[in-house]
Amino acid sequence: MAITKEIILDKIEMVGSQRTAQLRYKNLIKEDDKIIADSYTRRAFDCGRIDSDDKWIDTDISGESNEVKAICTASWTDEVKAAYKKHLIDTKGATE
Repeated sequence: MAITKEIILDKIEMVGSQRTAQLRYKNLIKEDDKIIADSYTRRAFDCGRIDSDDKWIDTDISGESNEVKAICTASWTDEVKAAYKKHLIDTKGATE
């Protein structure tokens, strides 16, 4: 009786004008290759951020799968990054 856990990236979404990457993972618990439990987890990240001097810092996606890297690279154009940087600067301090 072998119990195993498998994590599968099952959905990639690019959301909003800033193209936030949302990744959904399906977590499977199997006993002898039969699924006995499953659940989902998510994580999300933007194309970058600004530092305290409003300098742009790209999000490091080097540890992501080739599929995620390709989608992010295609979605996060210079125009998308510039618009998101402007948004971050314009709204800086708005919640403080």
